Amino acid sequence: MLGIHGRSVTKAIFTPLAKVLAKWKVSPNAVTAAGTVVTVAAACSLIPTDHLLAGVIVLVIVMFCDSLDGILARLTNKQSQFGSFLDSTLDRISDGAVFGSLTLWAALHLPAGAHQIITIALGICATVMAAAVPYARAKAESLGANATVGIAERTDRLITVGIGAFLTSIGASTWFITAALALVAVAGFVTVMQRLATVKEQLG
Repeated sequence: MLGIHGRSVTKAIFTPLAKVLAKWKVSPNAVTAAGTVVTVAAACSLIPTDHLLAGVIVLVIVMFCDSLDGILARLTNKQSQFGSFLDSTLDRISDGAVFGSLTLWAALHLPAGAHQIITIALGICATVMAAAVPYARAKAESLGANATVGIAERTDRLITVGIGAFLTSIGASTWFITAALALVAVAGFVTVMQRLATVKEQLG
């Protein structure tokens, strides 16, 4: 839900930058790809090596700029079905890198025991749900149904794990990351169930 309310803010902030990029002939797809490269590189290099604060800072900046490609596409009249497909596909790669890196962090830096096992399991579940939620919507739409319902958007999921990682990075309990992954996994599961139910009603 945070993603919906934040769009007007990001539009106001990034429209001037989008205008500059338009003058430089930078394509929206190039912006999309660059954001994914930075996200994957930051997640895979900083989080597993326990540089959580640096990782969170970079990922917050990239996440905040996530709407830049769309703004640029509208400004340059280059909105396209392929651009939408590319953005959605690369978002899944970025999400996998973030949740996978947090799972790897748990495997490398939490003491062996129940806490580590629980966190790894939740990390795997969060990674799966992060892919299942958008897939359920995409598949529903391909069948002519609507599946936009859900208790958490992509932005909400990333903010949740970002807060957990940030709190842990400044000395709070590592259980904050565990709790964040649990929230993402549960929210994802609930959203998938909601989408299954609403599509069942529409398709019979």
